[in-house]
Amino acid sequence: MREGRKFQREDVLLVDGYNVIGAWPELSALKDEKLEDARDRLLDMLSDYQGYAGLIVIVVFDAFRVPGTGKEYRPRKKFSVVYTRERETADECIERLVGEWLSVKRNVYVATSDLVEQHVVFGRGALRVSARELRHAVRQSSVDIQATIRNDKQLKKNPLEGILPEDVQLRLERMRRGLKDS
Repeated sequence: MREGRKFQREDVLLVDGYNVIGAWPELSALKDEKLEDARDRLLDMLSDYQGYAGLIVIVVFDAFRVPGTGKEYRPRKKFSVVYTRERETADECIERLVGEWLSVKRNVYVATSDLVEQHVVFGRGALRVSARELRHAVRQSSVDIQATIRNDKQLKKNPLEGILPEDVQLRLERMRRGLKDS
């Protein structure tokens, strides 16, 4: 998202799945080989992002020409994937979801680079996020997560440090290194 934009926990992010796949270069290239792989990669990335940002994330995929009643999958508590109903576009589904989530007093963000859809959801009270902004936020969250992991590993070199007296720590360290106790 734009610099300085901070989500609150429990905000809702609705993602136009195929629009984002087409807008992110790495996913667009993957889509050209196999659409299912691009979809899975997007879901993996957004699932990690959801855990980092604490948002409720709903990814909507268009199944307009696919017969059926639509499906919703919840691989995680606050992460779901929606395939639209027959004769319902992703845009229509997103607009319906915007109304549902705004009715329960949530901040709702819609990630799409479709300008018409951005204007429609903005007019209904949701906030717009371009696919480019979302990509930046997802990539930054990945960098932040990796930095945290590295820092935690460095900090936990000796988890007993500060808990045991220094003389006991030194004795244990000598034992770890195979040195005789003096």
